[in-house]
Amino acid sequence: MSLSVALQHGQQTATECETVELPFVDLDPVSTAILQRVRIKARFRIEWLRKLWAEEGSSGSTRFVSHDEVDAILDDRDKPKAEALWIQQNTQFAHQQEELVQLEEIIYSEQSRFAMLCRIFSITAEDADLLQMCYALQLAPTFSRLYAYLQDSPALAYATTELAQRLFGYGYMSLRHAESPLSIWQLIHEHTVAPNELVLLSVDPMVSNWLQGMNTLDQHLVEKSALCEVLPPLDSWPVKDSLEALQRQLNRDIQGRVRVIISGPNGCGRTSFAAILAAKLGMTLLAITTDTITPVHWEQIYRYAQRQAFLDRTALCWKGHSLQDFVWPGQIIPFPVQFVVLSPEQTLAPQPGVVDHRVEMPMLSHRERQALWEQYLPDSIAWPKKAFEQLVNQHQITVGEIAAVAAKRVSTFDEVQACLRVQSHHRMGNLAQHVECPFNWDDLVLPGYVDEMLQDMLFEATERNVFWEDPQTRRLFPQGRGLMGLFSGPPGTGKTMSAQVIAAELGMDLFCIDLASVVSKYVGETSKNLEKILSRAQHMDVVLLFDEADALLGRRTEIKDAHDRFANTDTNFLLQALEDYRGIAILSSNKKSNIDEAFLRRIRYVVEFPQPDNQQRTVLWQRLLGEMAGEEVLAGLKGEVDRLASQIEMSGAQIKFSILGAMFAARRDRQPVAMRHLLRGINRELMKEGRVLSEHDKQRLSGA
Repeated sequence: MSLSVALQHGQQTATECETVELPFVDLDPVSTAILQRVRIKARFRIEWLRKLWAEEGSSGSTRFVSHDEVDAILDDRDKPKAEALWIQQNTQFAHQQEELVQLEEIIYSEQSRFAMLCRIFSITAEDADLLQMCYALQLAPTFSRLYAYLQDSPALAYATTELAQRLFGYGYMSLRHAESPLSIWQLIHEHTVAPNELVLLSVDPMVSNWLQGMNTLDQHLVEKSALCEVLPPLDSWPVKDSLEALQRQLNRDIQGRVRVIISGPNGCGRTSFAAILAAKLGMTLLAITTDTITPVHWEQIYRYAQRQAFLDRTALCWKGHSLQDFVWPGQIIPFPVQFVVLSPEQTLAPQPGVVDHRVEMPMLSHRERQALWEQYLPDSIAWPKKAFEQLVNQHQITVGEIAAVAAKRVSTFDEVQACLRVQSHHRMGNLAQHVECPFNWDDLVLPGYVDEMLQDMLFEATERNVFWEDPQTRRLFPQGRGLMGLFSGPPGTGKTMSAQVIAAELGMDLFCIDLASVVSKYVGETSKNLEKILSRAQHMDVVLLFDEADALLGRRTEIKDAHDRFANTDTNFLLQALEDYRGIAILSSNKKSNIDEAFLRRIRYVVEFPQPDNQQRTVLWQRLLGEMAGEEVLAGLKGEVDRLASQIEMSGAQIKFSILGAMFAARRDRQPVAMRHLLRGINRELMKEGRVLSEHDKQRLSGA
């Protein structure tokens, strides 16, 4: 019975047990044979002990340390060889000897689960006898009194190694050692009962159930694992190639062990892909989540999981953020096929004796995204064609994300957009800051050539996913398929706002990374920080904004010391990492001249944002003042505003904050915004640059 069938059967029984009387179930033939074999071995031992007790003049009913008993011990009358010879020569045991042969044939038959257990874990004959003695007590609890009698102590009503040594004729040979498969695989557990008492041995409950034909899940794995359903694969998934690679490796070496590392973002189908490969190999897949496993318990859980895999012939799929922190045990032989699900930024330590096969999960193609949206969200078919095309073309998301959106019972384009943004917010964690994007294209006041270049960049952003699906195009551009722009210019000229507008137009989230805070004085930390950001964002539907890009993209310096060498190493890493990045990234810098020329050649769009001219300043003053203070205030100050625009050179941000300062100044005076309030706001902004309006300037600007 497979694990999945057993679990389903168990669920049915739990449901029906309230109304249906459970039938009595006989033991299977192998378990029955094991019980009978232990009985016969016990009878041989008991008859021998009774012979010795009779020679001592005792019936054995009330044993204590008597003179005769001490003499028997000193004379070594209870010799293993003597016992074996006596049993062999005693004709009354001939029938039982023949029965033992028949019982052992049943126990070790080809289809016997006990024999299978011995083959799977390379259990020796001595360990098999010890296991049978413990298993018999599990099947028949009354054997505890039998074991106490055999060990001549009511306190020893349990299985011990010492009892097995004499019961099965091993004499003084030690049957318990650390290298035993019984210990390595925890088939038998040891318990200290009391000081100076013999160690109690018991069969693991899961192993006992398995021997009786019940495929139960180990109690240590219940809350950490689940069987995986086999779903139809997507066309782009590399099922055939991965299966062939797996089979080649498994057929190459009889002891071949393969660990399939499946990398990709959450929701891309990594576990489903593993379940498909396992099914192709004739196995179920048990997925184990490791995030609740501590490093102290990792080896124990790993051992129980491997044991479960061997017994039920189920492949394992490990998943969780903590995986990269664990050391994979080398002394425990793993099941031949295992899968590990990783995020793009995760790494995995090698495992001795195991060959790694890595699979990168492909992103959904345009055709797959369209089909999945239509499947999971049928309402989208009735949307305007432009809205549906925007959803399919611009959002490079996973099948899991599409299913998650559909599960929220949304139906409109705006609702879907909102859900997609919420899903991406938490995925960057503390690596970047989410930036709100409340602006639209009409909020930008820029020269015509800048506006045109931004429009070109926006168009490429909307078409790029479909464009790069063409194999010939990808062949010609193995690198540099990301969309990267450099926005340079003085502070306050609209660089960040332009990034916000582009993200808003695309329906994507904007995340800002301050490169000045990412750069670390510690060797290698900067590269590690950047790799983590880019690898996670690679599979997200976001726009990245790197602020103060010249902090790391500055011109490389002449190497004079170790600090220069490592600084250049970080710069080289970022150059390569950004060139390999497939998403949308915008870099912001106040001075383009500070950027390394080698990096500039890799950027698709280099946009220079100049200070606004007279006409643009006039538009900014009128638009911002009218929106913030009201059209009535703007109409009353139109002449003064035109003079401010023509005579004071300010950036768009400075104009906005000047009006903000004027608004609070007017509120303080409990009056409408007037020219004197605007001048106070302007003066505050200019003072940041070391400039100030003189009284003559104020009178001139006021028209006095």
